[in-house]
Amino acid sequence: MDDATTPDFDRLTQHLNEVQHLLSRHRLVENLVNRQEMPKHGLVENIVHKKNLAELNKLLAGLDPVDVARILEALSPEDRLLTWQQVGEDRLDAVLLLLLDDIREELLAADQHRSEKVSLNAFELHNGRLRQVPVANKADLHNITPIWVDLVAPSAEMRFWVGQHFGLELPDPDSLTDLEASARFYVEDNGEIHLHSDFLLDADDKARNVAVAFILHQDILFSVRKEELPVFRLQRLRARTQPGYVTEGKDVLLDLYAADAEYSADALEDVYADLEAVGRRVLNPRVTDEEAAQILSEIARGEDLNGRIRRNVLDTRRAVSFLMRGKFLSADQQDDARQILRDIESLDGHTGFLFGKINFLMDATVGFININQNHRVSRLTAISIVLMPINILAGIGGMSEFSMMAKDYNINWPLAYTGFIIGSVLIGWATYHALKIFEARQAKRNLEAKDR
Repeated sequence: MDDATTPDFDRLTQHLNEVQHLLSRHRLVENLVNRQEMPKHGLVENIVHKKNLAELNKLLAGLDPVDVARILEALSPEDRLLTWQQVGEDRLDAVLLLLLDDIREELLAADQHRSEKVSLNAFELHNGRLRQVPVANKADLHNITPIWVDLVAPSAEMRFWVGQHFGLELPDPDSLTDLEASARFYVEDNGEIHLHSDFLLDADDKARNVAVAFILHQDILFSVRKEELPVFRLQRLRARTQPGYVTEGKDVLLDLYAADAEYSADALEDVYADLEAVGRRVLNPRVTDEEAAQILSEIARGEDLNGRIRRNVLDTRRAVSFLMRGKFLSADQQDDARQILRDIESLDGHTGFLFGKINFLMDATVGFININQNHRVSRLTAISIVLMPINILAGIGGMSEFSMMAKDYNINWPLAYTGFIIGSVLIGWATYHALKIFEARQAKRNLEAKDR
């Protein structure tokens, strides 16, 4: 390492140590508070939580985005997410651009801590790239010519003044799921193109489909949704870094659908991996009822995600087909749309295969549960057979005639009943071994039948 890079490396190492120290102190104090019994425990924990993370937030705010990215890459996944949540809202995209691809995908998928915030993002073309323009109020819209206006959880007031400026009416994101399937793609008399699509959100083992409203108005794409989605943030990053990636609003729309198909493919790979792990557990010769219950739960999660992926790609196919049938796309855009449809067609085959695999694993797991149940019933049956002759003898021994017989033959009753108990035990032992011999012979016959 040369002299020019050594100071930078030492400085980065120092900052990394400071971040790790703050995280370690945060966890230590939080654990101490959790173990203490005190009044208003939740309030105290919240105050301690904010105090420690405020120091981390202040430290990150003073670092260069490059240093923040390298620190995030060096941390463990748990610490990385906690640190990422303390990065300022205005620096998120700058840091994301500098991260490794796998870590960027990880943070985009898990970044739900800002999804409830209201945001308005406007993007215009600058030297062939998308450039985000800050919009805080209505006056900021007068100085820009955007090709994409993206609204996340907008208030009624925000929807009103944005719609008033551009001359359209923006829908309420809370009512997007109330539409009939046949009313989700249409064209207004003034030429506005409306599309309401579902986008997959797979985070924290809680997969769901999020409704998004698109409006193409005067070559500007407007998108309205209730929460942030990894597909949209990833699309913004790509359009900023790659010149000529988009040239108009329809390009942005098609690329969002293409990114959604890609995101669905990544989610399918996760389902594959999860089911492979489940399959190895199912093929174990001995599966307990507790393990079977866990396996069924994991299979159910995989089936739910696979179903949502299938529904998502079906909705994307309908949207792209609508754009192609309506002849809204240029020749190059038509080619892009056909490629999206081909990708979706390949995903259909994968989802169908996964449904078959899920059904097989479900049947195999239920089969193991039935085998375990049969084993228990078999043991109870064996115990009943062993105890049957003993029960008969016990009934005879409890009859008054037995006492009279012992008295008539001058047999001492303790001796008589002791002999009776020993005889009952011997009969039970003989019955048990006779049953084992019978089972062994039956297994031998089955094995010989298989060999034939």
